[in-house]
Amino acid sequence: MLGSGGRECAIAWKLNQSPRLGQLFIAPGNAGMAQYGTLLPVKPMDFEAVGQAALAHGIDMVVVGSEDPLVAGIVDYFKGDERLRHILMVGPSAAGAQLEGSKDFAKGFMQRHGIPTAQYLSVTRHNVEQGVRFLESLEAPYVLKADGLAAGKGVLIIDDLDEARNELRAMLDGKFGRSSATVVIEQYLRGIECSVFVVTDGRDYRLLPEAKDYKRIGEGDTGLNTGGMGSVSPVSFADEAFMDKVRRRIIEPTIAGLRAEALPYCGFIFFGLMNVGGDPLVIEYNVRMGDPETESVMPRLQSDLVDLLEAAATGHIGDVEVSIDPRYAVTVMMVSGGYPGTYAKGKVITGLDQVEDSLVFHAGTALDGDGRLVTNGGRVLAVTSYGDTQLEALERSFGSVQRIGFDGSYYRRDIGFDLA
Repeated sequence: MLGSGGRECAIAWKLNQSPRLGQLFIAPGNAGMAQYGTLLPVKPMDFEAVGQAALAHGIDMVVVGSEDPLVAGIVDYFKGDERLRHILMVGPSAAGAQLEGSKDFAKGFMQRHGIPTAQYLSVTRHNVEQGVRFLESLEAPYVLKADGLAAGKGVLIIDDLDEARNELRAMLDGKFGRSSATVVIEQYLRGIECSVFVVTDGRDYRLLPEAKDYKRIGEGDTGLNTGGMGSVSPVSFADEAFMDKVRRRIIEPTIAGLRAEALPYCGFIFFGLMNVGGDPLVIEYNVRMGDPETESVMPRLQSDLVDLLEAAATGHIGDVEVSIDPRYAVTVMMVSGGYPGTYAKGKVITGLDQVEDSLVFHAGTALDGDGRLVTNGGRVLAVTSYGDTQLEALERSFGSVQRIGFDGSYYRRDIGFDLA
């Protein structure tokens, strides 16, 4: 498996439960992932090194955890090399990965296939004045999205029209590098978000548990955006009627659109949705699982993940069934002081041996020269607990978080409160 964050840690934990798993190799992984498999000092973007490692270790299937290698074409690299093409790849081709790699492509795809989403306009330096006029036609707040991958930082939500005009020009002038050479301006959708996930072979799909994540650093959804401060699954408003709309209006047209446009696709699709008055609209696609949603979704998946991913990679996803744990799973993220701004690394982590009622997925951890577990990122640990109610799961996660310590640690105490 390729990756090193909390998402990949949760996937590794789930893969490790399969009786069919021979050996799990993780590249590059983190300190906590060593308990689930063998760590390899290989960078996921170094396709040649990944291929060599796969051959050296007799690897049968590669699960690509993050978006960068997928957008850059790692699946095409393996399928184009006669030494590697026998290896099953869980992830879309570069063409399919455009769903995440290009906001402009994704919006056009939704428009072509009648998938409900916000009004938008794609803007380059050549039609910037048209972009300004489109901004002026919208009501605040104004949403600006860098077209390409920008490490989660390429989306701006701005209340002031003058500021939005200025930021549009700054983005086109290279604020996010080549990622913002094209900027997608979107109508702001008012509602409540949730994340829906499927595994697909490009023709059929299987639905995974839905989740809701919390991006803002501050309680009450205030402050700067982060990679995610926690997540909840299931989501109270995603009832049978809502999910029927999601399947009919969004998931099935998306899969049909991939087929119609001959976009090779195998693996996960993440649908970032907004519930607007009971109707789901797509905010974004991701071509991998979300983080920190994975840390609450994987614990609820009772099916064998190896079986599920193998079926997707061999075109037989329709032959497997997915079983879901009915309990709630709530994830609370422990982050470094100062995150998402400047933060220190190397803070010693204590108390993990005292956690009994929760799962702890490592996101940004490492071992120091003395073999001690230390912080190595902004988001450090994802603490997940089960409960028969959301509150029960949340209280267990909070109890476990309070047993874990590192200097400057911070977490939100209101995860899931808006769903209570």
